[in-house]
Amino acid sequence: MNTNIVIRGAVLGLMLACAGTGAGAQEFYGTLKKIKDSGTIIIGHNEDSPPFASFDAAGKPQGYSIDICNKIAEAVKAELKMDNLTVKFQAVNGQTRTPLLINGTVDLVCATTTNTFSRQKQVDFLNTMFVTGNRLLVKKDSGIKEIEDLKGKVVSANQGTTNEKVLNELNKRLNLGIKVLSTKDQPQAWEALESDRTDAHMTDAVVEYGLIAKAKNPALYTVTGRLLSFDPYAIVIRRDDSAFRSLGNKVLADLYRSGEGEKIYTKWMSTIGQPLDADLKLLMSMQNYPD
Repeated sequence: MNTNIVIRGAVLGLMLACAGTGAGAQEFYGTLKKIKDSGTIIIGHNEDSPPFASFDAAGKPQGYSIDICNKIAEAVKAELKMDNLTVKFQAVNGQTRTPLLINGTVDLVCATTTNTFSRQKQVDFLNTMFVTGNRLLVKKDSGIKEIEDLKGKVVSANQGTTNEKVLNELNKRLNLGIKVLSTKDQPQAWEALESDRTDAHMTDAVVEYGLIAKAKNPALYTVTGRLLSFDPYAIVIRRDDSAFRSLGNKVLADLYRSGEGEKIYTKWMSTIGQPLDADLKLLMSMQNYPD
């Protein structure tokens, strides 16, 4: 047998094998594969954290986070070439969002979740979409101005949140003797404050402005005190899923590059009187990665 023919045949076979391996490597995996196989993308969201995520009058999720995640769903539809992709929503809270993401009940969490190193041990995050920090939500006639004024008082914070963690740390460090009421969600915390069962609620300032805007009598409430933490919000995804993370971050970069991200921001933040500040605009531009 001609040796050259044998060698050429072996090389051709190797090339075909490599081509086959390459094609296999392009198959979808992780979250994209799950969505393709099920025909559905499931978006986790807060029930009552305006202007990020809440329900409209018809019971449909709406808000800043929701608009961004709907853009991600559109990108997934295009990536998977699935015109009939179904978009579903699943309510989550501080206690349930991580377990429901890990076990596959939801595919991403579009809430008011702070990106922290401790959380990165369980989940992953897209690029930052907002920056805020803890302040105090109180009644105007309470006389409370700073956290030191809460000595011996009752303060709520939602379970499983960085807000609860910050409150407990400050309570211990400043020796305030605060009685911490761990609440399930923002509506429960608001009800406790409204009925005077608590003296203050600690959560992110932007969420507090949203709660006041929805109150029966907004004039009775105020956000007070210095910033007590740094909280960069980001959409949560499953760990070790670079393809889905890359798709989501490209959506964010496209929004920031086109100016549509600023329009979405203004649409929702204008409802609570929070214009886009220079620092956040700079952060958005820094995440405007080229294609």
